[in-house]
Amino acid sequence: MIDKIDALIAAPDHHSVMLENDKVRVLDTCIRHRDKTAIHTHRWPAALYVLSWSDFVRYDDKGEVLLDSRNVEALRIPPKILWSEPLPPHYVVNVGDKDLHVINVELKGGAV
Repeated sequence: MIDKIDALIAAPDHHSVMLENDKVRVLDTCIRHRDKTAIHTHRWPAALYVLSWSDFVRYDDKGEVLLDSRNVEALRIPPKILWSEPLPPHYVVNVGDKDLHVINVELKGGAV
């Protein structure tokens, strides 16, 4: 059963399925310049392939900053591939001057 705040249900303007089976779900995620997502979750760990980068701020569901990419030294020159653990309820604001476009390869069941 899919949670009502799963990325596909709660933030469909920013997430679409490219492929899904019992092992993986591949999402095309695009947050346009200065756009903001709805509160949503990512319940599985994922490899993230960056198509285009923009600075962003991730907030928890209470509005507290979880991550500001501008303050992470390793993201000053963003890598093409990142790892993400499952994410609790959050929303993202694109604070940069480009679209943030990422392919998320989510590993169902948390398999590594």
